[in-house]
Amino acid sequence: MTTKFSKETYLYWYELMLLMRRFEEKTGQLYGMQKIRGFCHLYIGQEAIAAGCMTATMPEDKFITAYRNHALAIAKGVSAKSCMAELYGKATGCSKGKGGSMHLFGVEQGFFGGHGIVGAQIGTGAGIAFAEKYKGTQNVCLCFFGDGAARQGMLHETFNMAMLWDLPVVFICENNHYAMGTSVARTSKTLDIYKMADAYEMPADTVDGMSPEEVHNAILRAVNRAREKGGPTLLEIKTYRYKGHSMSDPSKYRTKEELEEYKEKDPIDHVLKVLNTNFGITEEEIETINNRVKLEVDEAVQFAEDSPWPNEDELLKDVYIDEDYPYITD
Repeated sequence: MTTKFSKETYLYWYELMLLMRRFEEKTGQLYGMQKIRGFCHLYIGQEAIAAGCMTATMPEDKFITAYRNHALAIAKGVSAKSCMAELYGKATGCSKGKGGSMHLFGVEQGFFGGHGIVGAQIGTGAGIAFAEKYKGTQNVCLCFFGDGAARQGMLHETFNMAMLWDLPVVFICENNHYAMGTSVARTSKTLDIYKMADAYEMPADTVDGMSPEEVHNAILRAVNRAREKGGPTLLEIKTYRYKGHSMSDPSKYRTKEELEEYKEKDPIDHVLKVLNTNFGITEEEIETINNRVKLEVDEAVQFAEDSPWPNEDELLKDVYIDEDYPYITD
């Protein structure tokens, strides 16, 4: 059943997606200025997935993803300031300046990364779901991965165990059609990734990832199933990234026409159109949101600029556990 959404929901989606987009655009600009170093993967174009997931889940639910993680971290509640500081490698970053672009964490917000090894988060996501089931909570883990990671053996091992143990996990394949520069058609005979769940008798569906409404409805069905002890779901959410795989990718493997076709479905434009057409939102209201988002991004950059670098004594902290550290408790 399709859910009708309120003006407040569309306003929330608009501001959140705009914040993610402007943050990523600023990140790309700062990378070009060499303020941000190393690998860097932008989420521009995929914002409807994060927005729809947020309105369909509870704050206690857990998110885990791969290295295209800035926007999901912000959506889950990690501040733009701490995310930007992390991109700068500063001590005030959400990973203390040690993770950089690919390894953002916000444990208090239920955001568990940010993982650089392709497909590694799939098994870890099922582990988080196992912990929630073991503790007897109603929480669900949303585990995000790309179409490239769907080719990893980790996926099949995890699907088998997750179904065997009825884990409260939603596997979300953000299918943006390219694993780095390689299209899905060149890597798999199965173009409909959601059908991979059939081998494990796992419920699955395909979703329009340019629509926050469709994402919300699909995620809500999946998390409700998990909370009711119905086990995992695989959702193939079809989306598109406007930029290259990373900042070093000129994206010559696709045509301008293909890119423009997807931009015509832009989720931010869509939500703004609904706000105008269905709710009569004024230019002043939109301008207020736009200015608030701009200020938040500007303040994040200034925070990162003003923040200190990590001290040398931080080098091995959070890497090794002291033998006297009580990491095992009864």
